[in-house]
Amino acid sequence: MNPLHLLDKVRIVLSHTSHPGNIGGAARAMKTMGLDSLYLVNPRFFPDKEAERRATGALDILHKAKVCDTLDEALSGTVLAAAVTARQRDLSHEVFDGRQGATKLLDLAQEDFVALVFGTEMSGLTTLEVSKCQIIIHIPANPEYSSLNLASAVQVMAYELRMACRDLLETPPASPTLTLHGGGMAATFDEIELLYAHLEQVAISSGFLDPQEPKRLMQRMRRLFARARLEKEEVNILRGILSACEKRMQTKAAAFPLTPDAPGCERN
Repeated sequence: MNPLHLLDKVRIVLSHTSHPGNIGGAARAMKTMGLDSLYLVNPRFFPDKEAERRATGALDILHKAKVCDTLDEALSGTVLAAAVTARQRDLSHEVFDGRQGATKLLDLAQEDFVALVFGTEMSGLTTLEVSKCQIIIHIPANPEYSSLNLASAVQVMAYELRMACRDLLETPPASPTLTLHGGGMAATFDEIELLYAHLEQVAISSGFLDPQEPKRLMQRMRRLFARARLEKEEVNILRGILSACEKRMQTKAAAFPLTPDAPGCERN
């Protein structure tokens, strides 16, 4: 396969964009580098004439852009999502520069869809949005003035992706096997999100997690599994363990039901 075809597997995701001109500018930036999959999460204004004006020559990308209600919807079906952010964060995922990040994305694009996620113009991505991604990409810039316009940031990363494709064209991979380091197929965003929901449910049921005071347990678990790059089979194993724990707790509860005289029961 021509490595440039991998660009068809890359989604550019713009979350909560405020200025429609930036959506048009992003579409134009994408087209210059051969990208055409644009996802918009709750844009403030779209469709919009200003977006069309800024998307000179790239109206086709703009007109087929997919508008989503949530970031989960935009990332559904992907096997790797990269949050593009300049902010330092606690409990951060692995951080790569633009060039390294582009290479990571294309490695997994050989298997399935991947995504580059950009935040709103004023404040960037939220901590929750970043937690939905598996890696962070930071575009090195002048530390005295590191603010990049949204469309400009898309242009930089679109260029890096195209250059990474060129490197693959010049140095083909030694093996055509489209797998992770462990040899299995990568788990999708949807499969991993179901694992997180299952894990949280069992943690609450077992008493390990207090939903009234969750602290940052699930954020830490997301960071742990993001580093692991889970495979489908690994997700199945983990969910099997969680299901077994649930069954054991249910069996124990059935064998020793709480009675009005049991500890923890209130009297009327």
